[in-house]
Amino acid sequence: MTNGNGVSRGDRNRNARLARLRELVPLENAIVGIDLADNKQMVVVTDHDSKVLARKTFRCRAWDLGVALDWVAERATANGFAGVTVSCEPTGHRWRVLGRLAADRSMPFVCVQPMQTSWARRSEDLTFDKTDDKDAILIARLTAQLRGYVPEPIDETWGRLRHLGARREQLVTDAGGQIQQIRDLLECVWPAALEVAQQPFRSKTWVAAMWVILDRDGGDFDRTRRLGAARFEHAVRREISKRGGQKPCLRILRNLYRALSDPAGVLAHRPGALERVQLLLEDWAHTQDKLADTEQRMVAVLDELKLTALVTSITGISAVGAAAILAETGDPNRFATARALVKHAGLAPREKSSGTFTGRTKLTGQGRPRLRVAAWRTVWGAQRANPVYGARYRHLTTRENNRLKPTQAQTVIAAAILRHIHAVVTTGQVWDPEIATPLRVKIFEAGWLGIH
Repeated sequence: MTNGNGVSRGDRNRNARLARLRELVPLENAIVGIDLADNKQMVVVTDHDSKVLARKTFRCRAWDLGVALDWVAERATANGFAGVTVSCEPTGHRWRVLGRLAADRSMPFVCVQPMQTSWARRSEDLTFDKTDDKDAILIARLTAQLRGYVPEPIDETWGRLRHLGARREQLVTDAGGQIQQIRDLLECVWPAALEVAQQPFRSKTWVAAMWVILDRDGGDFDRTRRLGAARFEHAVRREISKRGGQKPCLRILRNLYRALSDPAGVLAHRPGALERVQLLLEDWAHTQDKLADTEQRMVAVLDELKLTALVTSITGISAVGAAAILAETGDPNRFATARALVKHAGLAPREKSSGTFTGRTKLTGQGRPRLRVAAWRTVWGAQRANPVYGARYRHLTTRENNRLKPTQAQTVIAAAILRHIHAVVTTGQVWDPEIATPLRVKIFEAGWLGIH
């Protein structure tokens, strides 16, 4: 979309971003590039032409860089500058420390992506040389060129949500790894146990029965068989009651009892492998408890931010799923547009065209990987429960022109979910399916349903 002078919406957004950066990197300020490390900090003071005015190596931790910033202010004043803009790469935790020290001294602070520094390093002299002093100069040069970005402001509540989201992601990964290890072990020594239920790890009956076999009886199948089917069923019922369940699925329970006589598997490894499965089941139970506690805390933070009603107004999105997304995005208000949020996740299409040539459109793949994962996980429930997303999926996978594959269509829906979350949070309005449905999807659905 353009206006009379040919300036597009993308141009206007970019101009606004450059204006915000220029406020932090005014021409009357010297630029300080800092290459952060554990106990060695390379500090370089430059002008806007990347001319080095001073440099010094400080042998200290990040928390002790206040002395370096005071030295920088003196060097900048001595060279006729009114102030100092501090810049660094956002690696590890040290950049947060530096940002705090700069804020205490009223020094503007910007960050430069490490990828930008890597590309600039190659363009500097077409070599792969990497030293701390060179990197500090490149950070300062990129800052002068307004190639950096304004870091997310520190907020106690949003910061807590981000940390809880990181913990949840780790717990989800741990739980998935434990399930995979249990599956691998059982496929080796007792494959029949995995065949008694279509999705055994989602069955409370299967988990409780495995716990009775492996914990109560120590993996001794003969001992479990001597109980008899009735007493085995009674033991599983008691275990399910302990876990908050009501009654077992008798089909799964009886199939698992019959599987005790199945000879398939590497029998020599069976005792040790089943002991390991029992330990993994215990670890998995603890991981699930910690995961439930973390998700409860995340929802409480969402309530504190007064966003629960807004984000859950999007049909098919739970409070936990929305909290997982917002833990990775931070406050959506810091993104000027919804597309900026989608690009932050790496879900924006990458255009490739020149003259009459048009290449294949792919995703950028840049941005925050964990945000892409959180959005992707949300798609599975939202696509089925939300009629707008379901209609869009059908439209994308069945249209005549440029028909998408299922995974491509789900990626489009993931990007739509991020845009809708940005809309409801920034406007403070609940989700409206009429507004959320594109016109072409409405036309498609009318034809698909036979409505004229």
